[in-house]
Amino acid sequence: DTVPGEDTQMSELTGLFVVKPESVTATKGKDVTFVAKVDSSNLTRKPTMKWLKGKWLDLASKAGKHLKFKEAYDRNTKIYTYEMNIIKVVDGDAGGYRCEVTSKDKCDSCTFDEEQANILEAFKRSGDADEDAGELDFSALLKKREKKQEEPKEEVDVWEILKAAKPCDYEKIAFQYGITDLRGMLKRLKKMKKVEPKKSDAFIRKLDSAYSVDKGKRIQLSVELTDANAQVKWLKNGQEIKPSAKYVFESVGNKRTLTINKCNLSDDAAYECVVGEDKSFTEVFVKDKELEVLQSIADLTVKAAEQAVFKCEVSDEKVTGKWFKDGVEVKASDRIKMLHIGSVVSLVTSGHTSPRVHKLTIDDVKPSDAGDYTFVPDGYALSLSAKLNFLDPPKIHLDTSGAGSKNTITVVAGNKLRLDVEITGEPAPTVCWMKGEQGRVRVETKKTVSSFVIEGAEKDDEGFYSITVTNPAGEDKAKLFIKVVDVPNPPENIKCMSVGEDSAMIQWDAPSFDGGVPIKGYLMERKKTGSARWTKLNFDVYESTTYEAKKMIEGVLYEMRVFAVNDIGISQPSASSKPFMPIAPTSEPTRLMVDDVTDTTCALKWRPPEKIGAGGIDGYIIEYCKEGSKCLFVIVANEDLVSKNIYRVKGLPAGEKMLFRVTAVNIAGRSPPATLTQAVTIREIVENPKIRLPRQLRTKLIKTVGEKINLVIPFQGKPRPIVTWFKDGAPLDDNTVGTRTSDVDSILFIRTAERRHSGKYTLSVQIENMMDSADIFIQVVEKPGPPIAIHVTDVWGFNAALEWKPPKDDGNSEIIGYMVQKSDKKTKEWFTVYEHNRRPSCTVSDLVMGNEYSFRVFSLNICGFSDDPGFSKNTAVICKTGNKTPSGRRDGHSVSPKFTAPLVDRSVIAGYTAAISCAVRGFPKPKITWMKNNMIIGEDPKFLMQNNQGVLTLNIRKPSKFDGGRYSCRAVNDLGQDEVECKLEVRGTQFEILFP
Repeated sequence: DTVPGEDTQMSELTGLFVVKPESVTATKGKDVTFVAKVDSSNLTRKPTMKWLKGKWLDLASKAGKHLKFKEAYDRNTKIYTYEMNIIKVVDGDAGGYRCEVTSKDKCDSCTFDEEQANILEAFKRSGDADEDAGELDFSALLKKREKKQEEPKEEVDVWEILKAAKPCDYEKIAFQYGITDLRGMLKRLKKMKKVEPKKSDAFIRKLDSAYSVDKGKRIQLSVELTDANAQVKWLKNGQEIKPSAKYVFESVGNKRTLTINKCNLSDDAAYECVVGEDKSFTEVFVKDKELEVLQSIADLTVKAAEQAVFKCEVSDEKVTGKWFKDGVEVKASDRIKMLHIGSVVSLVTSGHTSPRVHKLTIDDVKPSDAGDYTFVPDGYALSLSAKLNFLDPPKIHLDTSGAGSKNTITVVAGNKLRLDVEITGEPAPTVCWMKGEQGRVRVETKKTVSSFVIEGAEKDDEGFYSITVTNPAGEDKAKLFIKVVDVPNPPENIKCMSVGEDSAMIQWDAPSFDGGVPIKGYLMERKKTGSARWTKLNFDVYESTTYEAKKMIEGVLYEMRVFAVNDIGISQPSASSKPFMPIAPTSEPTRLMVDDVTDTTCALKWRPPEKIGAGGIDGYIIEYCKEGSKCLFVIVANEDLVSKNIYRVKGLPAGEKMLFRVTAVNIAGRSPPATLTQAVTIREIVENPKIRLPRQLRTKLIKTVGEKINLVIPFQGKPRPIVTWFKDGAPLDDNTVGTRTSDVDSILFIRTAERRHSGKYTLSVQIENMMDSADIFIQVVEKPGPPIAIHVTDVWGFNAALEWKPPKDDGNSEIIGYMVQKSDKKTKEWFTVYEHNRRPSCTVSDLVMGNEYSFRVFSLNICGFSDDPGFSKNTAVICKTGNKTPSGRRDGHSVSPKFTAPLVDRSVIAGYTAAISCAVRGFPKPKITWMKNNMIIGEDPKFLMQNNQGVLTLNIRKPSKFDGGRYSCRAVNDLGQDEVECKLEVRGTQFEILFP
């Protein structure tokens, strides 16, 4: 049968192992290596190897210094070699092991044992091993927990419940009874089901299903055979057991017995008794005994040279153990003694063992003895811990040998002050730094060093400091004096007093703080503005605060900075001075003149100096005074420098004669002044009125109805002229037309234009008897009305002649054309025949025979086509074949030629093909002759003449300027002749002319 959740293929051995690990008997402290080899020639993927201890402990998670794994592959033989190395074997390594290899659907496993020689006791919890070894096997703890969980259910056999349960309930039962290894449970259950009691010829009595034994005790497994002479084999986890001191075989009659002496945790396994083909299975459970702690270890606090004694008491009088300090085993020495003695009171009665006392005595305790001490009983998963605290009075070890006086520390201001003071004491003392009596200072404290740190010492940090260290063993104090000296502050107010052609005079103020040491002098540096490179001007200390910098380039901007020097060092650099330039003043301004004069002001304008130089101009100063005044040019017109070349001087006395002068100023100083040759009389100047009409208003201004009109017309004149608006010669008196006038212009605005606003507007400006005027023509237009009296005058062939009269309302603008459309009675859809017909008549061609046509016409002016068309009063009927009247014939009578559409003057662009056309009617069919400048046009290939149902067209291919002139067309028949002509202009440049 197959147990649910267990793969049948995975449980069958497939012979993957070439070499299996062998059981060994190891010597404690030596290394052991287990080797397994797997053949992968028939595997589709790389096999996976697991090393297990006991039933389910995966050793991969314990890999480290104590346990190492190695893997190798031989490409020629396709064999994987796996090794497990146990470094320095300890007691806890003893037991049963298993290696399992899997690859997709194949699986193989084998078991092996590791036993220790000279094992005097049962399984021990790594008493003498490294710290890694003690963590390899948790089976004792697991048994302990399992026992606690099963105490209230001692009568319950989980395996009997599982065997009787359905496979779907396995998981529920496992979690109910604390079984976490489901795979191990299923494997064991499968084995148990395989060994269900069945009739056997070899056994009279088989092994019990399970045995239980205490750790260190002896157990006997016995069976009764049918044949008293039959040979048996005893197996442990599938491996045959050999007789030894531990395993004793007995054969008495039909009874066979296996005795296991001094059971340890490695004996917790499955056992088999094999007789021929019959087998008997059982499982042995080894119980770990518990140790009762009667007195635990207590923490100790001792001082130097005192004695420390750790003591504990346990229930087992035979147990020994080891002492550890901070995880390292304690060895006995002259100062350290370890005792394991029985208790004074014997507890042999009642079957109990006598208690045992374990002592660790440390004489002449030192600071290095402080730490965590642990006692580990041999053979038990138990440890007792306590802490040894060492008390040492605090002590300050202050070293001021490099100081000028006792306990005095000197530090330069701005530098980082870090004072490391060695301190001792156990436990680590509490440190407090004090300055006088003003409070605690932040410190950085380690176990043996206390550091006092000030980031950037200042003058205020100077004074007495004290350090106090305390711990439970005592207190110590020390005093220090911190003296702070510093470099001086940088000099202040660096400025350029004057410049020369190649020099400058620099002045500054002494530093506000000399650093507590007298100033020895100054160092100067300069650089070009925009550069990052400073040049030293002196290497010896300069004592004065005024310095003349020389050997500079004229016209180049420079900056200066100064350093102060004392015995401590050099200060930070001062702020840079304002840029200055070694350069001479500019020449005087040129072309000084009067721009405007009023009763109290005078506007001056001038040109820049001819010689400015690289320093440029900072501005101008304007000065004035009365003519003949003794204190000449003492009044400055502008408080700040004027940057522009024009300035109006205000607050001048009316009627006085004033003198003016202008001076240019730059960094080098003032230039020579520019003066007026004559005094200026402060009086308003009369200027003739003048209107400056904008160019776009010199022609007619055309606006559509509803548009906004806003006209700005500038004028000049002094004093301010009188402005008057007229319309069509009469003063403007219209509420819808507004005007606004300033000193220099007048504005005419109409918010919504109407046709009644059309006309001539006149602007008049007048000063006394002087006047100027300007006319502005405004035309407000809108779309025209429809044409009237539209009628069909004639029909011949596939043509129809139309005539009409201009619209009654032309929209206050000239009619510049018409759009003609046709519609037949069948479809009643309108199609455009002529989009821009210039005359009130036209000939419609290419009409369809048998249809009746109606016509409509739209008027066109500069605003666009009329909204409504005019419709023809009659229709044109195109007769079918056999019933049509010859072209130009009326009622079967002959008619003389007559042009129904004349030639129209045209202007064309040279190089672009042009055409002129007209329409004629007459019967008999007239003869057509085309002429240029009264000369008949012959068979010239440049001209192409066409006649389509009376519509005559002359095409001119790529005309040149020589093709311009007067063209005429003559039609002649027996009854008479008719002639039309036009003018053709050929231009060299392209521009648009809407109509001739």
